[in-house]
Amino acid sequence: MISLHQNISDFLELLFPTICVTCGERLITQEKYVCFKCWSDLPVTHFHLEPENKVAQLFWGRVNIENAASYFSYKKGSKYQQLIHYTKYKGLKELGYAAGRKYGYVLGDSEAFKIVDLVVPVPLHPKKHKKRGYNQCEWIAKGVAEGLKKEVSIGNLFRKTFTSTQTRKNRYERWQNVEGIFGINRPEEFANKHLLLIDDVVTTGSTLEACASETLKIPNTKVSIATLAFADI
Repeated sequence: MISLHQNISDFLELLFPTICVTCGERLITQEKYVCFKCWSDLPVTHFHLEPENKVAQLFWGRVNIENAASYFSYKKGSKYQQLIHYTKYKGLKELGYAAGRKYGYVLGDSEAFKIVDLVVPVPLHPKKHKKRGYNQCEWIAKGVAEGLKKEVSIGNLFRKTFTSTQTRKNRYERWQNVEGIFGINRPEEFANKHLLLIDDVVTTGSTLEACASETLKIPNTKVSIATLAFADI
């Protein structure tokens, strides 16, 4: 017997059909947020298998990174930019977790990323966290950690200073905006560990550089980087 809840759910689905956040097509049973076709067409980079990839090159001569990679790439206006937008601003934190888990499984194919010890999300300032209600990087990091079968560390790396958005800043302005704004509560938690820093998207790498520079002050710490997306501008 069909429940009242199911009847109401079916009625609401007719009025407000669930659509794919990337292509706008209606989702079918078992699809959530992104349709199977858009997942299969995701412009994956395979950077985790290419040590000298575009993301790694962002940090050359700036900070000592072991490895760096992004799951997929997009250009401004791409439908896959919407995946990041909905994860970051529209409350779809579970989408970040699902995408992170997919990427964690992918990273597991690389010996360079399998050897990390801790997965660490880029933190939000408490004011921004309160306003948004969540940190999308934490959800992505939890997914990556599950896929890689690693522990995730939340709260040890923290943001000391509230900063303005990076969106409209050039490379130098982005660096000035994040220089010295991160701190670490318990350095011993990161000592002698290989950390995997997680962000949603990398453009110039300034925020991740600032995070890495702070963590690398801790004795015998190594840092690798993984982001969901690479903004190929």
